[in-house]
Amino acid sequence: MPIRTLLAQVHSGQIRIPAFQRAFVWDSERIAHFMDSIYKGYPYGSLLFWTTQQQLDADRQIGPYSLPEPEGKHPVTYVLDGQQRVTSLFMTFQTELTRPAGNEYPDVYFDLTAESSAQQSQFLALAESEVDPNAHFPLRALFDSAEYRRATDPFSADADKLNLLDDLHSRFKEAMIPVQAIETEDRATVAIVFERINRLGVELSPLELLSAWTWSEDFDLRQKFLDLEDELELFAFGDAVTGGDLVLRACAAVLKGDPTVEALMSADGDEIRDAYERVVNGIKGAVEFLSKQLNVETVKTLPYPLMLVPLAVFFAVNSGQLPRHTNAQTKELKKWFWRACFSERYSGQTIRAAKADIIEMAALREGSATEIAKFSVAVSEDFFLTSNFRMNSARTATFVNMLASKGPRSFLSGNKVDLKAVLQAYNKSEFHHIFPKAHLEELGVDPYEINSFANFCFLSRDDNNKIRRKAPDVYRQLMPDDEDSLEEILTSAFLEDEDFASDFETFRKARASRLATYARTLCGIAEPKGDAS
Repeated sequence: MPIRTLLAQVHSGQIRIPAFQRAFVWDSERIAHFMDSIYKGYPYGSLLFWTTQQQLDADRQIGPYSLPEPEGKHPVTYVLDGQQRVTSLFMTFQTELTRPAGNEYPDVYFDLTAESSAQQSQFLALAESEVDPNAHFPLRALFDSAEYRRATDPFSADADKLNLLDDLHSRFKEAMIPVQAIETEDRATVAIVFERINRLGVELSPLELLSAWTWSEDFDLRQKFLDLEDELELFAFGDAVTGGDLVLRACAAVLKGDPTVEALMSADGDEIRDAYERVVNGIKGAVEFLSKQLNVETVKTLPYPLMLVPLAVFFAVNSGQLPRHTNAQTKELKKWFWRACFSERYSGQTIRAAKADIIEMAALREGSATEIAKFSVAVSEDFFLTSNFRMNSARTATFVNMLASKGPRSFLSGNKVDLKAVLQAYNKSEFHHIFPKAHLEELGVDPYEINSFANFCFLSRDDNNKIRRKAPDVYRQLMPDDEDSLEEILTSAFLEDEDFASDFETFRKARASRLATYARTLCGIAEPKGDAS
């Protein structure tokens, strides 16, 4: 595309900068360097345009200039790649629009006194006070005939400089800007293309793309997400909104029954705007259910964050309605949660699992027959014997949530563990070995066995400091004498009194058996045949 054509189409409003593009960032020196590349015929990359019949609701300015509305009903062309170059060309050469007050970009000039050099630029960005009329020629005059005549007048008596300017004019007039173009009404295709071209740079998030699709005077998706993030911070679930991925997936699941962002790209702006409050209700309802019914106090302890999406579908009701659930529905939701955790349902073919669960969640909400908690799962003692306690692992999060569901008490004080504070902090300082690590290391026990789930519990730092290297039968003497208090402590930690006098391997297997039995109860599955526990 010739530069003159590009300028004309930008000026007429046909070529536009979409709102999902980031701001113009080139400085004036970079712009001058770009002009030098065009002048010398150096490669500088191609532009990527998207032509569509549907004008977006929001655009960016082109540099300091507001874009005019497109003329007529012709297709609109959006710059997907090359915004910096398009804006630089327009800012350098356009003469029809009045430059806004406070514009920080000086004009670019051709330096007639500079030596022709392959390395050094022959173009300068100069403030008006720096311009030497006998040496500096303004590039803005090149595509305006009247302006060009006025700008060349000072050099009319210098044939060499006139020839140099004619050559300058000719090079820019004949320069062809490389352009690739796609013409489609499929926004999912545009999103994929944009993501791919930005993969080596700063990737544009789907949220920014959708903000452009859905923007209106009273609906800004970016701001909506910030508001939701603030609200969910009360539940320590603000991280679920950061970046927008989970909320977008929830939106896609509610609207399309498909948790992929690509599915959401096919929805029009009105559809997303109209459904947004329902989606927010679904997410809030899901978060509240996780917190109050399952003691999942933060997205960090949700083993698989995508589990939030089908749960949000169940609670997605219209604005003004309360996302209620019956006892029977609560039972099914809990069973689904634990089965999904222990089966690691969301660790592999996550989208397939999510799609199936989304359909069943909608059926459960409507009171229809559902298979929501009937997928297979098995929990054996090995889960607790061979899994090591590692923060940020899905298995550890599952185990921690299971421990939390018993309302644990600290060993020495007998006080209830403040689950909200502990889980929202979610660090290893609140989880400790029942058989102290230092004690077992002195006995030469394998570290893998020391750190298995079967040897971990909730324990306050204060109590842990008092236990330290003590053998279990020793620190057992520090625990409450009151039988009821002691029973509450032991039951909440899946322990029995004889565990403290047992050898480590006997204790480990016995506790793993109790943990597995409880896990199977949560999942609603029967005990293995022949299991005496």
